[in-house]
Amino acid sequence: MNSTLNYNVIGLMSGTSLDGIDLAYVNFSYNKKWTYKILECETYGYDLNWFNLLQTLHLKSEKKISKIHEDYGKFLANIIDDFISKNNLNVDLICSHGHTVLHQPEKKITIQIGCGKTIQKQLKIPVVCDFRTLDVKLGGQGAPLVPVGDELLFYQYDFCLNLGGFSNFSYSQDKKRKAYDICPVNIVFNKYANKLERKFDKNGELAKQGIVNENLLKQLNSLNYYKIDPPKSLAKEWLEKNFIPIIDSYNDSEKNNLRTLVEHAAIQIGSCIKNGKCLVTGGGAFNTFLIERMKQNSNANFILSNKKLIEFKEAMIFGLLGVLRKENQINCLSSVTGAQRDSCTGTLYL
Repeated sequence: MNSTLNYNVIGLMSGTSLDGIDLAYVNFSYNKKWTYKILECETYGYDLNWFNLLQTLHLKSEKKISKIHEDYGKFLANIIDDFISKNNLNVDLICSHGHTVLHQPEKKITIQIGCGKTIQKQLKIPVVCDFRTLDVKLGGQGAPLVPVGDELLFYQYDFCLNLGGFSNFSYSQDKKRKAYDICPVNIVFNKYANKLERKFDKNGELAKQGIVNENLLKQLNSLNYYKIDPPKSLAKEWLEKNFIPIIDSYNDSEKNNLRTLVEHAAIQIGSCIKNGKCLVTGGGAFNTFLIERMKQNSNANFILSNKKLIEFKEAMIFGLLGVLRKENQINCLSSVTGAQRDSCTGTLYL
């Protein structure tokens, strides 16, 4: 790799909880080590049509998914174009995670929509996308991918915890990066908040009003996923098959469900991160009640950074993964995903 590098990139991603598309315009420079600066960032929310379509797309035919893959690529290109024009940006590379429709690594299947070729054609800027497929082909989980960025940019922390649709974390052990998904967070919090006509449970206020359903909590905590050794990852399909039916079988109030889910997440996170210095990012970092319960279930020092980093760390790191792909450097770690080898993953459209 060149001794010095400088890139202005847009990293973008859409998370499982469908709270919008995060765009981060970031400067990455390399001189013996990587540094970053988030210069502009914005979340573009979904309209009702896209929200409903993406929520059920995993149930549709291959032909339908393929059609939406193209349409979603155009949709992303329009959003990126608006973001560039509005902020008068000079962009070297677009790094798009897209939106995950299916993730079944055990069957060697992972699908992220948002056609990179379509984006590149429309904007005439190089695009890197499709970051998970190669790792899954190599027998890996194809997730989590962010730990490479944790290793290169946030090495001063013992743990990096992301509270997104699912919670996941990364850490170094025996000079190797390790990471895995812990448990569902915002994807289930939002689901039960929606039933109370709220987009999400702000600060965990609804959960706070509920009572823990001890039987439900016990059943969730004894799910088989929590007994499996990593590498491992969670997906919407697992949630719908193994998690939601248990909650719904109790016919409890939404507030009690939320209270129990917060407790469940805090217990699972506390069992993985027992002590040390932990950087917390992702939308769930703003859920003050969840953070409070995590602190009750762990001796770790949970550190919340600035708002930009909390909200846009994942989009920013996909920017870095794209830069590493462009430079033909390793950007996916087998110590994290369980693949046969480390790889330089992503499809590059010049």
